[in-house]
Amino acid sequence: MTTPFTKHVAATRFAPPRIGAKHVARADLLDQLQHMPHATLALVTGSAGYGKTTLLAQWRQTCVKSGAEVAWLTLSADDKGYADFCSLLVAAMQRIGLCAQADFRLDDTSPGAMDTAIASIVESVLDAPKEHVVFIDDYHHVAAPPAHRFMQKLLEHAPGNLHFVIASRVTPPLSLSRLRVMNQIVEIESPALPFSLAETRAFIEENLGAGKLDADAPGLIHELTGGWPSCIQLIVIMLKNRPDTLATLRTLVWRSGDLQSWLSEEVMAHLPVQLATFCEALSIFRRFNAPLARAVTGDTQAAELLKRMEDENLLVSRVESDDRIAWYRFHPLFGEYLATRLAARDNEAVKALHLRASRWFAGHGYLADAVRHASAGGDVEFAAIVIERAEPATWSLEYLSPMLHLLEQLPEATLFQHQRLLFIACLTIALTTRPGKAISWLPHLQSSALSDDPELAACVPMLHAAVAFQHDDTQRMLELLEPLRDAVIENRFLRYFLLAELCVGYAGAGQYAEVTRTLDVRPIPPADRDNEMALVAETARVAAILHAGDVREAERLGTPLLARVVKAAGHQSISANICASVLVDASYELDRIDDARETIANRRGLLQASGPDLTIRASLCRARLDCLQVSADVALAFLEAQTAHLRDQQQPRAVAHMLGEQIRILAQKNRHTRAVELDALLDELAQAHRDDRGIRAEIAAIAALAHARVRRSDRPDAALASLYDARVRAEAVGRGRMAALADFLSASILSDLERTDDAQAALIRALDTGARLGLVRTFVDEGALASALLNRAVQEAWLNGLARDYAIALLDHFPAEPNADTRRGVATAANGRKPNATLTQRELEILALVAQAMSNKRIGLVLNITLETVKWNLRNVFGKLGVSSRYDAMMWARKNGLIE
Repeated sequence: MTTPFTKHVAATRFAPPRIGAKHVARADLLDQLQHMPHATLALVTGSAGYGKTTLLAQWRQTCVKSGAEVAWLTLSADDKGYADFCSLLVAAMQRIGLCAQADFRLDDTSPGAMDTAIASIVESVLDAPKEHVVFIDDYHHVAAPPAHRFMQKLLEHAPGNLHFVIASRVTPPLSLSRLRVMNQIVEIESPALPFSLAETRAFIEENLGAGKLDADAPGLIHELTGGWPSCIQLIVIMLKNRPDTLATLRTLVWRSGDLQSWLSEEVMAHLPVQLATFCEALSIFRRFNAPLARAVTGDTQAAELLKRMEDENLLVSRVESDDRIAWYRFHPLFGEYLATRLAARDNEAVKALHLRASRWFAGHGYLADAVRHASAGGDVEFAAIVIERAEPATWSLEYLSPMLHLLEQLPEATLFQHQRLLFIACLTIALTTRPGKAISWLPHLQSSALSDDPELAACVPMLHAAVAFQHDDTQRMLELLEPLRDAVIENRFLRYFLLAELCVGYAGAGQYAEVTRTLDVRPIPPADRDNEMALVAETARVAAILHAGDVREAERLGTPLLARVVKAAGHQSISANICASVLVDASYELDRIDDARETIANRRGLLQASGPDLTIRASLCRARLDCLQVSADVALAFLEAQTAHLRDQQQPRAVAHMLGEQIRILAQKNRHTRAVELDALLDELAQAHRDDRGIRAEIAAIAALAHARVRRSDRPDAALASLYDARVRAEAVGRGRMAALADFLSASILSDLERTDDAQAALIRALDTGARLGLVRTFVDEGALASALLNRAVQEAWLNGLARDYAIALLDHFPAEPNADTRRGVATAANGRKPNATLTQRELEILALVAQAMSNKRIGLVLNITLETVKWNLRNVFGKLGVSSRYDAMMWARKNGLIE
């Protein structure tokens, strides 16, 4: 059992019921659904047995004939949770080529994780040329509020070529007013679902034959049933078996209790005992086939009984499936009725059915069903054994996440008794940014209990190191991992996991030579280049280069690596996210703003659902882009929200970065009071981590930089002392950019104090480091103070040779001041706009579509880019042109002949 998790779920969960030859086409309802190609959602709501599933199956045939890609998902009572629903929905969409690399978290209900999943789904649809229709039957089983929020977001962000058709017994708790206003929803409610008299007559004649009943019979049946399709079907079954009972229909009082009695007296009572008992036993299944039925009931005539049920239309239908063996399912109403009868039996007998079912499913590779029935039968030990047996020979990140979902369904006492399973669970939790639960489980993981697998026993310290990583404790990581550095590990996943952890630990401590040595001593062979954990190790090396500050080298190595990672592991894989976060940072630092914007716009999950480094890099880049293209207030609001989130996640280093960035922006905007308040908070944090080593040594350095910004005006000597402290601390852990910035800020203060020689020396140190590492925005983001310092250095000949050329090149990256800096060829008009501003081809394409009155969402669909990318481009246009609205930007482009 080595297939991915979704393959352990019965394929019939994703197949519609087969429409028999003797059915009635719901012409009027299908006409209403003809509006579906232009709508995001078709919602069909009605009571049980009102023909919702049949209507969806008929509409599905129409969609398939039109050339659309169609996915089907039938839910059950076991799918009411968030992770259950989302996992099945993604699995259904994967069957039509969407979400091919769904590595995002489906067990995390945080807004960041949810946004990541939504973005991945939307992006996969945008890349697809066809229309895609996703059918979700029995949505009323969904109970978790986060699952409804997930569906709400998916509907709100669905591109024009993605449509949903939902059937539910009750109206889902979704906000549909916006879809109604925009005419993006087709709603078919319960009053529209019953058969018309003509449809009732057609159904009866189709199944019984024309002329079998008198002319008044169809009208009587229609009146009694109210056109309820399932009840009409039950009556037809009864009349087929006992035509003489037509007269009794006139005396039926059609209430729920009567229906139950009628089912008992007029359907079940006339079935042979063997068939009735057989049907009741099968009611425990969502789907069933002949071998399963024979194994569970012990009836050697199972195949013949199923054939009889199908031939007599006993509320059972065949399900389309890729399997050679036919699968069936009961009509939901009849299945519920049978389950009620079964529950009246001896409880132990029912448990025995579940246990036999679990053995059959386990033996045939249906992991999820095996675990479900083992749990229902009370045999959690067997559920644990099933999961252990399903462990693939070669682990992968794709395998670990869904496996964790199953493991968490086991009682903890059972999990703790199966140490191999507990190892997998702890490993997965540690990798998925949930250290709290890993900490609670790890004490129960005993190396001695893994004596049958010495390799796993030896690797237990790696789990503790993974938790230490989530807590930014790289010193503890190295203490745990260095004894394993030369260990021979056969399991490739664990081997490369160790390499990745070592790279992270050494980079955090500034031991970059050890990063190189670690990968040189254990190079990744060509055969493993596409192994995802090996790719994580490679991206960790590139991240280490960025830690050292060498952004050019990080960008040079990271760009082709990201392309390889996406091809091998998927756009949203862990390795892709690590590599993308490096490129976001490097692109921004190199002042390639469009590249940085594109990257972060497509990876929103980096902001909250990632490891500490990834979150810090993405958050700082997002805030700085907001400063450039929107406003400082927007950037500050985002940083405040991130600070609160990261404080809640107990990430002190990330909190320090967020506070430091807020202080930088506030200082530039002369909001001194607020800057001082935040500086006090940052100082408290720094005092608590004053003596930390490893990566958390950054906290004190960040605080020292912030103190200098706050103190430079009234206490310049104290500011210089803080900058000296920052540089020493930055150099101690090899943070080149931070050290260069400390020198640059020192030069600026010394220049203000007219200590020219000292200012010149500090500036030369900063520029030498910056030129070597390729720094741009580290200096440019200091704004007017940085521009003034560089201009003075150039004009007063403080610099020569390469340093002078580098300073001049930096000046070209500063925004032009109104009526100044004509050297850069930007003339500002009297109204504040910039008629000579240069727009990219993408920006011109977007403006042309704005001129056609397209919404941002529609523009994204036309250009096959995300909504966030459209917004980022428009913000960039506004910044370049000095305008604040789509209309002004469009008029500028028209006036200058760039669009029609």
